Amino acid sequence: MNNFGASSYQKEEKKTVGEKSAKRKVASIKEIDSKATGVALSKTNPSFTFLVLAVLVLTISTVLLSGCTGQSDSPDAEQAGIEEPLEVNDKGVNEEEKSEEAATEKPAGPDPDALRAKLSITEDYRDSFVHGEKGAEFQKYIVLHDTEGEGSAAGVVDYWDSNGSGVAAHFIINKDGSIVQCVPLDAIAHHAGFGDTGHNEQYGVTDESRDDKEGTTSIGSDFADYGMNSYSVGIEMVHVGGSGDYPAAQLEALDGLIAYIDAYYGFESTIIDHKAWRTGNSDTSPEFANYLANYQDHRTHK
Repeated sequence: MNNFGASSYQKEEKKTVGEKSAKRKVASIKEIDSKATGVALSKTNPSFTFLVLAVLVLTISTVLLSGCTGQSDSPDAEQAGIEEPLEVNDKGVNEEEKSEEAATEKPAGPDPDALRAKLSITEDYRDSFVHGEKGAEFQKYIVLHDTEGEGSAAGVVDYWDSNGSGVAAHFIINKDGSIVQCVPLDAIAHHAGFGDTGHNEQYGVTDESRDDKEGTTSIGSDFADYGMNSYSVGIEMVHVGGSGDYPAAQLEALDGLIAYIDAYYGFESTIIDHKAWRTGNSDTSPEFANYLANYQDHRTHK
């Protein structure tokens, strides 16, 4: 073996010895670290060790469960205190608020024009029959009358106009159910006349300047109150007391006319007959008594 070869051999041997020495040092360090760890664990309180392991297991379980359910780690809008955007319709109205408003809205009442169209009404207005204004705020009663004659509604209107007294009702119903209107609903008509003294207070009406009182003549101190005329609608039925029953067509027309008046004003007026306002009046007749009770109870004759 030449010197070059010996020298190379020696170098290689030294390198091998150096590597082995380094490996021994690493092994020694690991052994020392292991021993140190073992000593540390051996010196740790067993309860503490168990607690650490339990927390570790719980953490791993939570992560696994979260992954199974596919839930996001981020808090939802409610937990984070963030309000969800309002859902609005095309008009920009929140649907929830719209539903609440709809629940509190009153349903629309009957259409007065449609109810009037179902009736056979002829208008025959006469200026002498109007005695002042009677807006909805003054409307309280519907007063029912008998004409105490067999003449037609049109003939009754002509008679009232010709005698100059200014007396008239708003409507007259013929036996066949046809109707003549000779005073507008929002005008005062002198159909009730004078009532018992004290009836103004009893019925909550007053004699006031809205009524021109033209054509009125006092009939005594026992019948001094005139307020009903300013707070009511008068309806006459062609009928003579004691002559028999009221025809079905006439009663059905009265049903419809009352429904129309209610719809026109948007509320139900109290129904009375003429003799309730003035003691001794004959109308309405005894044969109308059951019908009157029905009208006062449920606003139809049946």
